[in-house]
Amino acid sequence: MKPLAYRMRPETFDDVFGQDHLVGKDGVLVQMLEKKKLLSFILYGPPGTGKTTIASIFAKMSGLDYYFFNASTESKARLKDIIDTTAYHDILIVIDEIHRMKADVQDYLLPYMESGNATVIGLTTLNPYQSINIAIRSRCHLYEVKKLDDSAIEKALLNARKELDVDIRIDKHALEAIIRFSNHEIRTALNILESATLILKDGDLLTPQTVYRVAGSMNHDLDDHEDHYYDLLSALQKSIRGSDVDASIHYLARLITLGDLNSIIRRLLVIAYEDIGLANPLMGSKVLSAADAAIKVGFPEARIILSTIVIDMALSPKSNTGVIAIDEALSDYQNKDTGQVPDHVDNRKIKIRPEIYHYPHNDKDSINDQSYLPEKIKDVTYYHPKEESSYEKALAERLKMIDKIKYKKR
Repeated sequence: MKPLAYRMRPETFDDVFGQDHLVGKDGVLVQMLEKKKLLSFILYGPPGTGKTTIASIFAKMSGLDYYFFNASTESKARLKDIIDTTAYHDILIVIDEIHRMKADVQDYLLPYMESGNATVIGLTTLNPYQSINIAIRSRCHLYEVKKLDDSAIEKALLNARKELDVDIRIDKHALEAIIRFSNHEIRTALNILESATLILKDGDLLTPQTVYRVAGSMNHDLDDHEDHYYDLLSALQKSIRGSDVDASIHYLARLITLGDLNSIIRRLLVIAYEDIGLANPLMGSKVLSAADAAIKVGFPEARIILSTIVIDMALSPKSNTGVIAIDEALSDYQNKDTGQVPDHVDNRKIKIRPEIYHYPHNDKDSINDQSYLPEKIKDVTYYHPKEESSYEKALAERLKMIDKIKYKKR
Protein backbone atom coordinates (compact mmCIF):
# COMPACT_ATOMS: atom_id res chain seq x y z
CA MET A 1 0.00 0.00 0.00
CA LYS A 2 3.02 2.32 0.07
CA PRO A 3 3.12 5.06 -2.65
CA LEU A 4 5.06 4.32 -5.82
CA ALA A 5 7.55 7.12 -5.10
CA TYR A 6 8.34 5.51 -1.75
CA ARG A 7 8.74 2.03 -3.26
CA MET A 8 11.03 3.38 -5.98
CA ARG A 9 13.36 5.24 -3.60
CA PRO A 10 16.92 4.17 -4.53
CA GLU A 11 18.79 1.84 -2.19
CA THR A 12 22.23 2.44 -3.74
CA PHE A 13 23.96 5.27 -5.57
CA ASP A 14 23.69 3.23 -8.79
CA ASP A 15 19.93 3.81 -8.70
CA VAL A 16 20.21 7.60 -8.31
CA PHE A 17 19.53 9.44 -11.56
CA GLY A 18 21.11 12.67 -12.79
CA GLN A 19 23.63 13.32 -10.00
CA ASP A 20 26.81 11.69 -11.31
CA HIS A 21 28.92 14.63 -10.12
CA LEU A 22 28.08 13.52 -6.58
CA VAL A 23 27.34 9.80 -6.68
CA GLY A 24 28.78 8.57 -9.97
CA LYS A 25 31.92 6.46 -10.11
CA ASP A 26 34.14 9.52 -9.68
CA GLY A 27 31.60 11.52 -7.66
CA VAL A 28 32.85 13.38 -4.62
CA LEU A 29 30.57 11.52 -2.18
CA VAL A 30 31.61 8.14 -3.54
CA GLN A 31 35.26 9.14 -3.15
CA MET A 32 34.64 10.20 0.47
CA LEU A 33 33.27 6.76 1.27
CA GLU A 34 35.92 4.83 -0.65
CA LYS A 35 38.76 6.77 1.01
CA LYS A 36 37.02 6.67 4.40
CA LYS A 37 37.40 10.43 4.77
CA LEU A 38 33.96 11.64 5.83
CA LEU A 39 33.47 15.39 5.74
CA SER A 40 30.46 17.45 6.74
CA PHE A 41 28.56 18.77 3.74
CA ILE A 42 25.33 20.46 2.71
CA LEU A 43 23.20 19.26 -0.20
CA TYR A 44 21.13 22.02 -1.76
CA GLY A 45 18.74 22.00 -4.70
CA PRO A 46 15.07 21.97 -5.74
CA PRO A 47 12.51 19.64 -4.13
CA GLY A 48 12.20 16.13 -5.52
CA THR A 49 15.75 15.88 -6.87
CA GLY A 50 17.04 13.28 -4.40
CA LYS A 51 18.73 15.16 -1.55
CA THR A 52 17.19 13.03 1.22
CA THR A 53 17.77 9.83 -0.73
CA ILE A 54 21.45 10.62 -1.34
CA ALA A 55 21.95 11.55 2.32
CA SER A 56 20.25 8.33 3.49
CA ILE A 57 22.37 6.11 1.25
CA PHE A 58 25.54 7.94 2.30
CA ALA A 59 24.62 7.55 5.98
CA LYS A 60 24.03 3.80 5.59
CA MET A 61 27.36 3.36 3.81
CA SER A 62 29.33 5.55 6.23
CA GLY A 63 29.85 2.87 8.87
CA LEU A 64 28.80 5.36 11.56
CA ASP A 65 25.71 5.34 13.72
CA TYR A 66 23.47 7.89 12.07
CA TYR A 67 20.48 9.98 13.09
CA PHE A 68 17.94 12.19 11.33
CA PHE A 69 17.08 15.61 12.74
CA ASN A 70 14.57 18.11 11.34
CA ALA A 71 15.67 21.65 12.16
CA SER A 72 12.17 22.97 11.57
CA THR A 73 10.20 20.70 13.91
CA GLU A 74 12.62 19.17 16.43
CA SER A 75 14.08 20.77 19.53
CA LYS A 76 17.51 21.40 20.96
CA ALA A 77 16.76 18.72 23.58
CA ARG A 78 16.34 16.15 20.81
CA LEU A 79 19.67 17.18 19.28
CA LYS A 80 21.32 16.97 22.69
CA ASP A 81 20.09 13.39 23.06
CA ILE A 82 21.70 12.58 19.72
CA ILE A 83 24.96 14.40 20.51
CA ASP A 84 25.28 12.66 23.88
CA THR A 85 25.92 9.41 22.03
CA THR A 86 29.29 10.82 20.88
CA ALA A 87 30.57 9.98 24.35
CA TYR A 88 30.74 6.41 23.07
CA HIS A 89 31.53 6.81 19.34
CA ASP A 90 31.51 9.23 16.43
CA ILE A 91 28.16 9.77 14.74
CA LEU A 92 26.61 11.15 11.56
CA ILE A 93 23.60 13.49 11.67
CA VAL A 94 21.39 14.23 8.67
CA ILE A 95 19.77 17.63 9.29
CA ASP A 96 16.74 18.35 7.13
CA GLU A 97 15.84 22.01 6.51
CA ILE A 98 19.16 23.05 7.96
CA HIS A 99 18.47 26.67 6.96
CA ARG A 100 15.85 26.73 9.76
CA MET A 101 18.27 25.72 12.50
CA LYS A 102 18.05 28.15 15.41
CA ALA A 103 21.15 29.98 16.60
CA ASP A 104 21.29 28.25 20.00
CA VAL A 105 21.04 24.83 18.35
CA GLN A 106 23.85 25.75 15.97
CA ASP A 107 26.04 26.93 18.85
CA TYR A 108 25.51 23.64 20.62
CA LEU A 109 26.40 21.60 17.53
CA LEU A 110 29.50 23.50 16.36
CA PRO A 111 32.09 22.12 18.84
CA TYR A 112 31.18 18.55 17.92
CA MET A 113 31.57 19.35 14.22
CA GLU A 114 34.93 20.99 14.96
CA SER A 115 36.21 17.94 16.83
CA GLY A 116 34.94 15.51 14.20
CA ASN A 117 32.79 13.65 16.72
CA ALA A 118 29.73 14.58 14.67
CA THR A 119 29.70 14.55 10.86
CA VAL A 120 26.79 16.59 9.51
CA ILE A 121 24.85 16.30 6.27
CA GLY A 122 22.60 19.33 5.83
CA LEU A 123 19.66 19.40 3.42
CA THR A 124 18.04 22.55 2.05
CA THR A 125 16.06 23.76 -0.94
CA LEU A 126 17.45 27.29 -0.53
CA ASN A 127 20.70 28.89 -1.64
CA PRO A 128 23.06 28.05 1.25
CA TYR A 129 25.16 31.16 0.63
CA GLN A 130 22.14 33.28 1.52
CA SER A 131 20.12 31.12 3.91
CA ILE A 132 22.59 29.28 6.15
CA ASN A 133 24.51 30.83 9.01
CA ILE A 134 28.16 31.33 8.10
CA ALA A 135 29.30 29.49 11.23
CA ILE A 136 27.70 26.29 9.95
CA ARG A 137 28.39 26.96 6.28
CA SER A 138 32.11 27.52 6.78
CA ARG A 139 32.42 24.08 8.38
CA CYS A 140 30.67 22.27 5.54
CA HIS A 141 31.34 21.54 1.89
CA LEU A 142 28.49 22.74 -0.34
CA TYR A 143 27.22 20.42 -3.08
CA GLU A 144 24.41 21.21 -5.48
CA VAL A 145 21.84 18.52 -6.25
CA LYS A 146 20.84 19.52 -9.75
CA LYS A 147 17.40 19.76 -11.23
CA LEU A 148 16.93 16.60 -13.26
CA ASP A 149 16.93 16.63 -17.02
CA ASP A 150 14.37 14.91 -19.22
CA SER A 151 16.38 11.73 -19.72
CA ALA A 152 16.82 11.19 -15.96
CA ILE A 153 13.09 11.57 -15.30
CA GLU A 154 12.25 9.32 -18.26
CA LYS A 155 14.56 6.57 -16.99
CA ALA A 156 12.97 6.74 -13.56
CA LEU A 157 9.45 6.50 -15.03
CA LEU A 158 10.28 3.56 -17.27
CA ASN A 159 12.07 1.84 -14.41
CA ALA A 160 8.97 2.24 -12.25
CA ARG A 161 6.70 0.30 -14.60
CA LYS A 162 7.61 -2.97 -12.94
CA GLU A 163 6.21 -1.66 -9.65
CA LEU A 164 2.83 -0.60 -11.04
CA ASP A 165 -0.34 -2.49 -10.20
CA VAL A 166 -1.21 -2.81 -13.90
CA ASP A 167 0.90 -3.76 -16.90
CA ILE A 168 0.62 -0.76 -19.23
CA ARG A 169 2.33 0.61 -22.29
CA ILE A 170 3.52 4.24 -22.21
CA ASP A 171 3.33 6.62 -25.17
CA LYS A 172 6.53 8.67 -25.55
CA HIS A 173 4.46 11.86 -25.62
CA ALA A 174 2.85 10.79 -22.34
CA LEU A 175 6.34 10.62 -20.83
CA GLU A 176 7.02 14.15 -22.06
CA ALA A 177 3.74 15.37 -20.58
CA ILE A 178 4.54 13.84 -17.19
CA ILE A 179 7.98 15.43 -17.23
CA ARG A 180 6.51 18.87 -17.94
CA PHE A 181 3.75 18.55 -15.34
CA SER A 182 6.24 17.32 -12.73
CA ASN A 183 8.53 20.34 -13.22
CA HIS A 184 11.41 17.84 -13.31
CA GLU A 185 10.76 16.43 -9.84
CA ILE A 186 11.03 12.62 -9.72
CA ARG A 187 8.64 12.30 -6.78
CA THR A 188 5.92 14.29 -8.56
CA ALA A 189 6.50 12.44 -11.83
CA LEU A 190 6.06 9.06 -10.11
CA ASN A 191 2.94 10.29 -8.35
CA ILE A 192 1.41 11.32 -11.69
CA LEU A 193 2.29 7.95 -13.23
CA GLU A 194 0.74 6.10 -10.30
CA SER A 195 -2.41 8.24 -10.52
CA ALA A 196 -2.75 7.41 -14.21
CA THR A 197 -2.83 3.68 -13.46
CA LEU A 198 -6.02 4.17 -11.44
CA ILE A 199 -7.97 4.60 -14.69
CA LEU A 200 -6.02 2.11 -16.82
CA LYS A 201 -6.21 -1.68 -17.22
CA ASP A 202 -3.60 -4.27 -18.18
CA GLY A 203 -2.49 -3.68 -21.77
CA ASP A 204 -3.78 -0.08 -21.97
CA LEU A 205 -1.68 2.69 -23.49
CA LEU A 206 -0.89 5.71 -21.33
CA THR A 207 -1.42 8.80 -23.50
CA PRO A 208 -0.90 12.54 -22.94
CA GLN A 209 -4.68 12.96 -22.61
CA THR A 210 -4.69 10.58 -19.65
CA VAL A 211 -1.82 12.47 -18.06
CA TYR A 212 -3.68 15.78 -18.43
CA ARG A 213 -6.75 14.19 -16.88
CA VAL A 214 -5.02 12.90 -13.73
CA ALA A 215 -2.43 15.64 -13.23
CA GLY A 216 -5.04 17.99 -11.83
CA SER A 217 -4.73 20.77 -14.39
CA MET A 218 -6.66 21.52 -17.58
CA ASN A 219 -3.65 22.66 -19.56
CA HIS A 220 -4.35 23.00 -23.27
CA ASP A 221 -0.88 24.38 -24.04
CA LEU A 222 0.95 21.24 -22.92
CA ASP A 223 0.88 19.27 -26.16
CA ASP A 224 3.63 17.03 -27.41
CA HIS A 225 5.35 19.94 -29.16
CA GLU A 226 5.63 22.03 -26.00
CA ASP A 227 9.00 23.54 -25.03
CA HIS A 228 10.52 22.56 -21.73
CA TYR A 229 9.89 24.78 -18.74
CA TYR A 230 13.23 26.56 -18.69
CA ASP A 231 13.13 26.95 -22.45
CA LEU A 232 9.89 28.88 -21.90
CA LEU A 233 11.57 31.20 -19.41
CA SER A 234 14.38 31.70 -21.92
CA ALA A 235 11.84 32.35 -24.70
CA LEU A 236 10.19 35.01 -22.54
CA GLN A 237 13.55 36.69 -21.91
CA LYS A 238 14.58 36.58 -25.57
CA SER A 239 11.23 38.05 -26.61
CA ILE A 240 11.49 40.94 -24.13
CA ARG A 241 15.13 41.49 -25.11
CA GLY A 242 14.07 41.56 -28.76
CA SER A 243 11.26 44.06 -28.02
CA ASP A 244 8.59 41.69 -29.38
CA VAL A 245 5.69 42.53 -27.12
CA ASP A 246 3.25 39.98 -28.55
CA ALA A 247 5.74 37.09 -28.24
CA SER A 248 6.52 38.23 -24.71
CA ILE A 249 2.85 38.05 -23.73
CA HIS A 250 2.47 34.67 -25.44
CA TYR A 251 5.31 33.04 -23.49
CA LEU A 252 4.14 34.73 -20.30
CA ALA A 253 0.75 33.08 -20.87
CA ARG A 254 2.38 29.65 -21.17
CA LEU A 255 4.31 30.20 -17.96
CA ILE A 256 1.26 31.46 -16.10
CA THR A 257 -0.56 28.30 -17.17
CA LEU A 258 2.17 26.27 -15.47
CA GLY A 259 1.56 28.32 -12.34
CA ASP A 260 5.10 28.89 -11.02
CA LEU A 261 4.86 32.54 -10.01
CA ASN A 262 8.24 32.66 -8.25
CA SER A 263 10.17 31.48 -11.31
CA ILE A 264 8.46 34.09 -13.50
CA ILE A 265 9.30 36.85 -11.03
CA ARG A 266 12.93 35.79 -10.68
CA ARG A 267 13.37 35.82 -14.45
CA LEU A 268 11.71 39.23 -14.86
CA LEU A 269 14.03 40.73 -12.24
CA VAL A 270 17.04 39.35 -14.10
CA ILE A 271 15.75 40.76 -17.40
CA ALA A 272 15.24 44.19 -15.83
CA TYR A 273 18.96 44.47 -15.09
CA GLU A 274 20.50 42.20 -17.73
CA ASP A 275 18.64 43.43 -20.81
CA ILE A 276 17.09 46.79 -19.93
CA GLY A 277 19.65 48.04 -17.44
CA LEU A 278 20.79 51.64 -17.74
CA ALA A 279 18.55 52.31 -20.71
CA ASN A 280 15.67 52.50 -18.23
CA PRO A 281 17.14 52.28 -14.70
CA LEU A 282 13.77 52.61 -12.97
CA MET A 283 12.63 49.32 -14.48
CA GLY A 284 14.24 47.27 -11.70
CA SER A 285 12.16 49.05 -9.06
CA LYS A 286 9.02 48.78 -11.19
CA VAL A 287 9.49 45.03 -11.62
CA LEU A 288 10.12 44.62 -7.90
CA SER A 289 6.91 46.49 -7.08
CA ALA A 290 4.98 44.43 -9.61
CA ALA A 291 6.46 41.23 -8.17
CA ASP A 292 5.40 42.20 -4.65
CA ALA A 293 1.88 42.98 -5.86
CA ALA A 294 1.64 39.72 -7.82
CA ILE A 295 2.71 37.68 -4.80
CA LYS A 296 0.22 39.45 -2.55
CA VAL A 297 -2.80 38.89 -4.82
CA GLY A 298 -1.75 35.51 -6.26
CA PHE A 299 -3.24 33.87 -9.33
CA PRO A 300 -5.49 34.41 -11.22
CA GLU A 301 -5.33 38.19 -10.63
CA ALA A 302 -1.52 38.20 -10.70
CA ARG A 303 -1.74 37.56 -14.45
CA ILE A 304 -2.87 41.20 -14.93
CA ILE A 305 0.08 42.61 -13.01
CA LEU A 306 2.55 40.38 -14.84
CA SER A 307 1.07 41.25 -18.23
CA THR A 308 1.32 44.97 -17.53
CA ILE A 309 4.96 44.87 -16.45
CA VAL A 310 5.99 42.53 -19.29
CA ILE A 311 4.46 44.89 -21.87
CA ASP A 312 6.38 47.78 -20.29
CA MET A 313 9.62 45.76 -20.34
CA ALA A 314 9.21 44.61 -23.93
CA LEU A 315 8.68 48.15 -25.21
CA SER A 316 11.40 49.71 -23.04
CA PRO A 317 14.76 50.80 -24.48
CA LYS A 318 17.42 48.12 -23.89
CA SER A 319 21.03 48.20 -22.70
CA ASN A 320 23.36 45.40 -21.64
CA THR A 321 26.31 47.62 -20.75
CA GLY A 322 26.10 46.63 -17.07
CA VAL A 323 26.45 42.92 -17.92
CA ILE A 324 29.36 43.49 -20.28
CA ALA A 325 31.20 45.73 -17.82
CA ILE A 326 31.04 43.37 -14.83
CA ASP A 327 31.80 40.25 -16.87
CA GLU A 328 34.93 41.85 -18.34
CA ALA A 329 36.03 43.04 -14.90
CA LEU A 330 35.49 39.60 -13.37
CA SER A 331 37.42 37.97 -16.19
CA ASP A 332 40.36 40.35 -15.74
CA TYR A 333 40.53 39.86 -11.97
CA GLN A 334 40.18 36.07 -12.16
CA ASN A 335 42.56 35.50 -15.07
CA LYS A 336 45.12 38.32 -15.00
CA ASP A 337 47.47 40.02 -12.58
CA THR A 338 45.59 43.27 -12.07
CA GLY A 339 47.97 44.65 -9.47
CA GLN A 340 47.55 46.22 -6.05
CA VAL A 341 44.97 48.74 -4.90
CA PRO A 342 46.54 52.25 -5.24
CA ASP A 343 47.84 53.86 -2.05
CA HIS A 344 45.28 56.69 -2.21
CA VAL A 345 42.44 54.13 -2.22
CA ASP A 346 43.85 51.88 0.51
CA ASN A 347 42.37 52.85 3.89
CA ARG A 348 45.35 51.49 5.82
CA LYS A 349 47.75 53.76 3.93
CA ILE A 350 45.42 56.73 4.01
CA LYS A 351 45.34 56.52 7.82
CA ILE A 352 49.13 56.87 7.85
CA ARG A 353 49.24 59.56 5.13
CA PRO A 354 45.83 61.29 4.94
CA GLU A 355 47.11 63.82 2.42
CA ILE A 356 47.35 61.22 -0.37
CA TYR A 357 43.56 61.00 -0.67
CA HIS A 358 41.71 63.84 -2.41
CA TYR A 359 38.11 64.16 -1.27
CA PRO A 360 36.05 64.54 -4.50
CA HIS A 361 33.29 66.60 -2.87
CA ASN A 362 35.80 69.40 -2.32
CA ASP A 363 36.42 69.65 -6.08
CA LYS A 364 34.39 71.26 -8.83
CA ASP A 365 31.60 68.93 -10.03
CA SER A 366 32.77 66.51 -7.29
CA ILE A 367 35.48 65.19 -9.61
CA ASN A 368 39.26 65.23 -9.28
CA ASP A 369 42.06 63.88 -11.44
CA GLN A 370 42.89 60.87 -9.27
CA SER A 371 42.50 57.44 -10.86
CA TYR A 372 41.28 54.64 -8.63
CA LEU A 373 42.26 51.60 -10.72
CA PRO A 374 45.41 49.61 -9.92
CA GLU A 375 48.44 50.86 -11.85
CA LYS A 376 48.66 47.69 -13.97
CA ILE A 377 45.23 48.27 -15.47
CA LYS A 378 44.96 52.04 -15.15
CA ASP A 379 43.88 52.48 -18.77
CA VAL A 380 41.36 49.65 -18.92
CA THR A 381 37.79 50.44 -19.95
CA TYR A 382 34.86 48.28 -18.88
CA TYR A 383 31.87 50.52 -19.34
CA HIS A 384 30.98 51.48 -22.90
CA PRO A 385 27.72 53.44 -22.85
CA LYS A 386 25.02 53.03 -25.44
CA GLU A 387 23.35 56.26 -26.46
CA GLU A 388 20.02 54.77 -27.48
CA SER A 389 18.14 56.10 -24.45
CA SER A 390 18.07 59.57 -22.96
CA TYR A 391 19.32 58.35 -19.58
CA GLU A 392 22.37 56.49 -20.86
CA LYS A 393 23.08 59.27 -23.33
CA ALA A 394 23.27 61.62 -20.35
CA LEU A 395 25.60 59.17 -18.60
CA ALA A 396 27.80 59.12 -21.69
CA GLU A 397 28.06 62.91 -21.70
CA ARG A 398 29.02 63.00 -18.02
CA LEU A 399 31.54 60.21 -18.62
CA LYS A 400 33.23 62.32 -21.31
CA MET A 401 33.54 65.20 -18.84
CA ILE A 402 34.95 62.89 -16.15
CA ASP A 403 37.46 61.31 -18.54
CA LYS A 404 38.65 64.74 -19.63
CA ILE A 405 39.37 65.73 -16.03
CA LYS A 406 41.09 62.42 -15.31
CA TYR A 407 43.02 62.55 -18.61
CA LYS A 408 41.60 59.18 -19.55
CA LYS A 409 40.99 58.08 -23.11
CA ARG A 410 38.29 55.61 -24.11
